[in-house]
Amino acid sequence: MTLITLTPKERQALAALAAQTAQARDLRRAQALLWLEQGEAVQAIADRLGVSRQTLYNWVTRFESRRTLGLAARLADAPRSGRPRTAYGVIDPLIDEIIERDPRGFGYRSTAWTAPLLVEYLQDTHEIEVSCDSVRLAIRRLDIRWKRPRHTLALRPATWRQAKGG
Repeated sequence: MTLITLTPKERQALAALAAQTAQARDLRRAQALLWLEQGEAVQAIADRLGVSRQTLYNWVTRFESRRTLGLAARLADAPRSGRPRTAYGVIDPLIDEIIERDPRGFGYRSTAWTAPLLVEYLQDTHEIEVSCDSVRLAIRRLDIRWKRPRHTLALRPATWRQAKGG
């Protein structure tokens, strides 16, 4: 007895998806459903795909409970709780707008923007809480490059040889 019974249309759609998808997750799920429908053992498929038996049962249950949806939605993950990624794309234009301006004009006691200072600016001005890593990633995405200001602390002036007669 098989764990799942697919209609010919579902079988054909899963085979087509397995042949052309670039998403490894969809490929694994489509293959698992096809193999289960052919009568292969659950443990053998789980070992082949590197997942637990319970994962296969979850995939089958989710696939069958979503019969009214399209194939991609039936194979997709269940919605997850937790905070969504909010910094990606949101802080990029804000940083790009401000990076060329002097931080002293905004009341900061610094002559150049740093990641921690940009975090503080985003919190103070736009009420967006982000980490330094998110700001660094945004700077990398925007391809912004700058160097810290360097101070020339020479012990001798550039014309010291002339002064010594050399």
